[in-house]
Amino acid sequence: MKRENTGAPARTSIRLRTEEDLDACVRVLAAVHESDGYPVNWPDEPGGWLSQSSLLTAWVAERDGRVVGHVALSRDEPGDLAPGLWRARRDANAVTAVVSRLFVAPEARGNGIGALLLTRASQDAGRRGLHPVLDVVATDRAAAALYERQGWQRLATAEQRWSPDRTVTVHAYAAATSPAL
Repeated sequence: MKRENTGAPARTSIRLRTEEDLDACVRVLAAVHESDGYPVNWPDEPGGWLSQSSLLTAWVAERDGRVVGHVALSRDEPGDLAPGLWRARRDANAVTAVVSRLFVAPEARGNGIGALLLTRASQDAGRRGLHPVLDVVATDRAAAALYERQGWQRLATAEQRWSPDRTVTVHAYAAATSPAL
């Protein structure tokens, strides 16, 4: 669905996600899943998936008053690759925060929204004294390109078994430096 060009620039803002945003976030996530196959395994309860138990906080991107993107920051969970790799390379006691659930509506892409969301989550991690890391499915080349354009470093690539009949190749990334406060 294209919007009519009125000549006025579209306004994008990033703000904390509220419970009232979840339905809109699920609709955008469904469009992303249809377009790109993210998430790889569609969750039984998408709103719950966006509000995972390890969640520290989440943000939405709004463009002209509509939710068009999402990102979350969470504690690491079993199965996350990047946090352990970061600790192994830096310091066994290093504390990380996982950037997750990052997606932008297909019709809103190309406007820097993904970079804005990534920056917001990274800055919040830095304010908390945590180093931001993330895992991304290797087939999601657009996401990997975004992280690399933003200066993130690929730590490793590994195979992960996500179900008895599904193995997925995952890239682990870490922000190159601690985000500026």
